[in-house]
Amino acid sequence: MLESNAVDRVPSQNEWPTIGLLFLCYGAWFICGYYLYPASQTLALAGFAIVIALHSSLQHEVLHGHPTRSRLLNEILVGLPLSLVFPFRRFKALHLKHHADECLTDPYFDPESYYHAAADWQSLPPALKLLLRWNNTLVGRMAVGPALSVLGFWRSEARLIRSDRTVRVAWILHLLGLAVLVILLRGLFGIPVWLYAASAAYGGLSIIAIRSFCEHQWSERTEARTIIVERSLLALIFLNNNLHLVHHKLPAAPWYRLPRLYAERREEWRAMNEGYVFPNYWTIFKSFSLRQKEPLIHPVLPTGGAEQPA
Repeated sequence: MLESNAVDRVPSQNEWPTIGLLFLCYGAWFICGYYLYPASQTLALAGFAIVIALHSSLQHEVLHGHPTRSRLLNEILVGLPLSLVFPFRRFKALHLKHHADECLTDPYFDPESYYHAAADWQSLPPALKLLLRWNNTLVGRMAVGPALSVLGFWRSEARLIRSDRTVRVAWILHLLGLAVLVILLRGLFGIPVWLYAASAAYGGLSIIAIRSFCEHQWSERTEARTIIVERSLLALIFLNNNLHLVHHKLPAAPWYRLPRLYAERREEWRAMNEGYVFPNYWTIFKSFSLRQKEPLIHPVLPTGGAEQPA
């Protein structure tokens, strides 16, 4: 029996693999800044990008209630904003909304949808349409996707900050974390913040874009909207979220249990999502590096103004 979509829960005990990986992540970040950057800026910034991608995956793990019984402690564990741009509490609120599977891909109700309603699409400037088409390829998603995502997010947040106290609190906590990060970058490592942002942080978001590029597609059946990528060298960085259908159906399962949960019922999972399965990310890259995988206009929202499912 599959677990329901209760996506934020308290674990029965501390999950030590996740706690250990958090310390490893911060240790690797410190090594990149303190030891590697003086020897090779290029290698250090590349290392930072990988660590930032891993940290983003750990934040995703934490927003689902891992790894301790204390939500406050969990938030503190991922509170240092290594990627600079997304307040953790806003990431959590928006991502948990994304887990309403009946709304997956709906651009009005799924915060992570890349689809557009036809009426909204027609109103966009031609230059922006061209940019969004480029963003709808894997190479484009890695190249311009982070910038589009950040600018769109900031624009949306600017409207909410004035009217929503919880949003303001999230940003205040984020700015406090940023202050600590800037002190470490400038005072301890001697790294210009602009260089870290333009190379390391942007690179980390580009790595995450490989995973998110085709995580979801439109389908009449809810389960067929979510991908399975069976094997990947990036699985550790993504904390096994390449097995994305398993995560959506069992969101309380910690990352290190997902491969076993998939292997035990492999054929059932593949049938459940109607074969929306890729063997690895290289296959996706070969197929969609310069070609759009999905249309940008949502198939069942031709005119906009959709009603939220009950």
